[in-house]
Amino acid sequence: MTHALLRSEPGGDLARDDLITQWALAARDGDAEAFERFVRATRRDVWRFVAHLSGDLHAADDLTQETYLRALTALRGYAARSCARIWLLAIARRTVADRFRSAAARPRIADTGDWQAAAERAQPRGLPGFEEGVALLDLLEALDAPRREAFVLTQLAGLPYADAAAAVGCPVGTVRSRVARARERVSALLLAADHAA
Repeated sequence: MTHALLRSEPGGDLARDDLITQWALAARDGDAEAFERFVRATRRDVWRFVAHLSGDLHAADDLTQETYLRALTALRGYAARSCARIWLLAIARRTVADRFRSAAARPRIADTGDWQAAAERAQPRGLPGFEEGVALLDLLEALDAPRREAFVLTQLAGLPYADAAAAVGCPVGTVRSRVARARERVSALLLAADHAA
């Protein structure tokens, strides 16, 4: 029964979120197995969110781990005012923002004149889905940060608009507007790419 809920389609999201919240509450009360279930049930959403928000697939594992470390520390104060998945994605958002702030404060050292070309040469090629992943990251980078965030939460992580609004701390209408504008921009970029090809 538990596993069936985790594989449910969008109609079963409420039951899935309720179960995830129950695991978070049990983990808060010291149940280590519940914390493991909580992590397994939410890891994919967190990884996808931090990967798209940061634009750095290589850092996504570290950002995901940092999110769960912060969540483990913050669980004592979790009062289930929102579903645990939304609470966790808000922590993930702050984790990525903190990483950006930290990176901006550090000096950059480069021993090559063309660091971008060196980085591109170091990337693995020929992996299934590699080109599509790069294309999606390029499209997402063309969006401003608030629209990218709303698009990733709703269209890639599959959150309902209300949950995405709770995760980013803005009204639902704002999320709807950002997603609509992001869709328009992505569609226009894809159309332009098709005409250029």
